[in-house]
Amino acid sequence: MEAEKEKPEIVWKAEKLVAATMGERDASHDAAHAFRVRGLALSLAKEEALSGPSLEIVELAALLHDIGDYKYAKDLTEDTTTVEKFLEEEGLEERKREKILAIIRHMGFKNEVASTSSPDSSLEFCIVQDADRLDAIGAIGIARCFTYGGSKNHILYDPEIPPRQGLTKEKYMMKDGKQTSVNHFHEKLFKLKDLMKTKAGKNRAEKRHKFMEDFLAEFYEEWSGSS
Repeated sequence: MEAEKEKPEIVWKAEKLVAATMGERDASHDAAHAFRVRGLALSLAKEEALSGPSLEIVELAALLHDIGDYKYAKDLTEDTTTVEKFLEEEGLEERKREKILAIIRHMGFKNEVASTSSPDSSLEFCIVQDADRLDAIGAIGIARCFTYGGSKNHILYDPEIPPRQGLTKEKYMMKDGKQTSVNHFHEKLFKLKDLMKTKAGKNRAEKRHKFMEDFLAEFYEEWSGSS
């Protein structure tokens, strides 16, 4: 309880903003996702010995990173306007505001698909990105994958629809109805382990990656009727 009392006001307000803007989304990208990423990011930061003002940047970037998620925008474009306005109104110093916004704008998998290297290779950026990717794999990642697929009426699996290869950023962002939830494992989730940037993130990703491999192996056996 003491730790709760010491929470900075801007963090309390960021939590309320997350709950208000993401609370009614499907459970793959709802407020609970943002809170888990925040928890993971602070845990990774501790393992990576990050301290001081950088922790505030990590916490706020992790909390606010999906508020303008393109998947929930009508025109499939990322929008950081809400976050920018919030940080300005809260009087956060410009250097921190710019750092948080840079993390949010460049941490997405779609940017890595496009082979566009981030202009930010700081430890804060790597921690927040790794935290978000950890929440996309393992048991939680599997649950989120099928939850999102269900929200878009994607079928579970069809052996006649292979995973897409050589994806561009634009093709990755355009989710057509012919894709399956299982294909998302091959198009993204199985790639995340090798894209982790911190030592702490790499270590945690190993277990979650193995869990997904075991799950999908069992899925294929059950699908075929051999298990």
